[in-house]
Amino acid sequence: MQYIFIHPNFPAQFRHMAAFLGKDPENNVIFITTNPRPEWKIPGVKKIVFKQDPVPDHQQSDALTHFSRTDSNGRAIAKILQRLKHQKFIPDLICGHSGWGTTMYVKDIFPQTPFLGYFEWFYHAVGADVAFEKKIMPDPEIRIRIRNKNLSILNDLAACDHGLCPTWWQKTRFPKEFHHKLSVIHDGINPEFFTPTPDRKLHIPTLDLSFAREIVTYTARGFEPYRGFPQFIEAIPNILEKRPDAHVVIVGEDRVCYGPPLPEGQTYKTLMTKKIRLDPHRVHFVDPLPYRHYLEILQASSVHVYLTVPFVLSWSMLEAMSCGCLVVASDTPPVREVIHDGVNGILTDLFSPEQIARKVVACLDYPSFMKTIKKNARKTILEKYNLNNMLPRQLHLINQLTAASDQHNLFG
Repeated sequence: MQYIFIHPNFPAQFRHMAAFLGKDPENNVIFITTNPRPEWKIPGVKKIVFKQDPVPDHQQSDALTHFSRTDSNGRAIAKILQRLKHQKFIPDLICGHSGWGTTMYVKDIFPQTPFLGYFEWFYHAVGADVAFEKKIMPDPEIRIRIRNKNLSILNDLAACDHGLCPTWWQKTRFPKEFHHKLSVIHDGINPEFFTPTPDRKLHIPTLDLSFAREIVTYTARGFEPYRGFPQFIEAIPNILEKRPDAHVVIVGEDRVCYGPPLPEGQTYKTLMTKKIRLDPHRVHFVDPLPYRHYLEILQASSVHVYLTVPFVLSWSMLEAMSCGCLVVASDTPPVREVIHDGVNGILTDLFSPEQIARKVVACLDYPSFMKTIKKNARKTILEKYNLNNMLPRQLHLINQLTAASDQHNLFG
């Protein structure tokens, strides 16, 4: 069988599917990406790197910029697919992430090949991430930009043979007219890797906290309001005042991955650390880590804080739960799908640093009471988000699509 995966980041949500299919020597697996991650190789998977074509000057207006970029991405992928077609590479299935335009034209090059789309997010002017804090209707220009962002996604919803959504709440964000084409199957968390290690002491190459009695952790790709970074920073002094033996470990990059950035040259870390005085001996910023050291931080965590506006649910929260972390998380829709307050985690008001601090301190005050919550967190992952269950469901869907395609080609 011949498979093509398309995602700007390698390997992203397709890591486990591509790895499984690549193990079979009878399969030919290609992964098309802009970020090849040269340090990361998957046996049996060949990477093809594409570069986005420049957007013409006459298409640089705000109203057209996003469509121009997605169209450019789609055309770049189309060129690669055409080249593969000329080389007699005919895929049995194409699986691609919808949102950047990379999958816009796959059906124009391979109309008979099943296209499995990965649908992570559908943009809304109200009711989700945009203007969530302000709770007001954005102005018309912002609403136009948001609608424009959905153009390539709507194209993929119409063109795909089927689609994947990682959570039920994320599926509800998509138009109901397409729900029949979307299956909810999470990417999966590996519970054999993200496993609890009682009494783990934190000692990684860049940080030695083996002496610390209590460690409060926070991890995110970027330091941004979408993931509650400002509120968490504001909560830290109160936490450290109430818990004199506690240390705080913050893992991530000083950049914005989701949501609007600050003016050129400004970052939320700089902004918040100027506003809030943090004790450098007890508050530790750590750059993104290899998985094994990231795992050690989660295993050593006394309380893990996860905050988000109504947006895509992060793997990090589920990975922390798999490690048996005591998670204090924002009381927002994507989180509430997974965490039930006082059962398998603790919920808090996203916009109240005082409440965030109070909940964290309460968790540290009563560790024995929290043991059941930590066990239930791990149980939730084992029962509902276990990679050992999710991957077979994804592969079954792939097999259904390829089998249906074969039958159509034979009898259609």
